[in-house]
Amino acid sequence: MCTVNNLLFPGARQAVQIVHRRVHRKTGKISLKTVYAVTGLTAEQAGPAQLARLIRGHWTVEALRHVRDVTFAEGASQLWTGNTPRAMATCRNLAIGALRLTGARNIASGLRRAARDQPRPLALLGLA
Repeated sequence: MCTVNNLLFPGARQAVQIVHRRVHRKTGKISLKTVYAVTGLTAEQAGPAQLARLIRGHWTVEALRHVRDVTFAEGASQLWTGNTPRAMATCRNLAIGALRLTGARNIASGLRRAARDQPRPLALLGLA
């Protein structure tokens, strides 16, 4: 069992400290942020490189959720019943993926550009 700040994590086998280093593009200012992760995987099951891959994979999922929530206001959605939330998430993921394939780094900007050019979204999907 692992204890971090007097919190018990039953089943924990490793605790990891991660220091994020970020350079602000405009100012060049460097900021550091320290976060911690706890896992039930032993050191034999996942060494440092494997843990880094798992954590990056988790951040990829969180980044997608962040884009869906911020750009599409997914958290404010009134669609809660049946398969509708899953279907809408799939549509949003499709839009994000299509824009990423075109090289869009900013999804909100890509959506505005696609909205101004009605045939463009279909062309992105090879449907026009």
